[in-house]
Amino acid sequence: MNVATGLPFDLPSPSAEGVIPAWTGTEFQLGEKRARVLAFETGASGWTDDLTLLHENTTGADHFIDLASRRHALAELNRNVIVPHPVILEVGCSSGYLLRDMIDSFPRAEVIGSDYVAGPLEALGERLPNVPLLQFDLTRCPLPDGSIDAVVALNVLEHIERDDLALAQLYRILKPGGILIVEVPAGPDLFDSFDAHLMHHRRYAMAALQMMTRAAGFQTVARSHLGCLIYPAFWLTKKWARLRDRHRAPPSPGERQVAVARQIKTSNFLGGFLTILMEVEDWLRQRLYLPVGIRCLVTCQKVPGDQSRNYQN
Repeated sequence: MNVATGLPFDLPSPSAEGVIPAWTGTEFQLGEKRARVLAFETGASGWTDDLTLLHENTTGADHFIDLASRRHALAELNRNVIVPHPVILEVGCSSGYLLRDMIDSFPRAEVIGSDYVAGPLEALGERLPNVPLLQFDLTRCPLPDGSIDAVVALNVLEHIERDDLALAQLYRILKPGGILIVEVPAGPDLFDSFDAHLMHHRRYAMAALQMMTRAAGFQTVARSHLGCLIYPAFWLTKKWARLRDRHRAPPSPGERQVAVARQIKTSNFLGGFLTILMEVEDWLRQRLYLPVGIRCLVTCQKVPGDQSRNYQN
């Protein structure tokens, strides 16, 4: 614990005054000012407050895909994080469901949340008063070199135009031997108006994603896909959407939002059955590689003992 900042590492000042922020246990103190969220400068966003509200209003905490996603992330943390008091950062913490799960699963860890937009963080600060929350642009991450033991980034990279810079920053802030758990939408040829409304820059192929993580310096620990057992229905739905998009005028933002909400709610209709199906898939994933799915899953590691890599963008 850093006595000056109240965190396991030093934080830079987010303001021109150069005041070093200190975490009091419930908020940040910057000289005479106090803030629940420590905000660093950001530019145009790949996410919005409205999209967070859409996600919360249509899925909540128990959507079958989100449950499976969080279950996988927690399992990878349990499998790969072996230090007794880890510092775990969630990038893109949004509504905070995974943050809660990590606090329960790792009571001896320092859990930190971050996001690009301020609105969800401010609301989350009221629900999780003891968790440090940071607002920053991942491509210009303010955290110091080698300060984090594990980073979880679920459905984040697709929102960032320069995802290569984001991966370089994640490599930089991890300690040697640190773990990165990444989840991104799969299938570059399935990109449709649903993805456009969610402000995705792309969908990913597993091979291309692994090439990117290796280029950033990571070595792959595990890889698989999420939603393999429901992939045929998903593939048909996405292909139909792409065909429909080509033969009609582009929908308005309001029409797209209604369509996206309807698609999410339709999947919720079979939620109980699909939750069981995803639990079966969890069992399979522990025993074999699932070659297709709705999302790519990659767990990678910063090479232990690597102190020499050039971190410049």
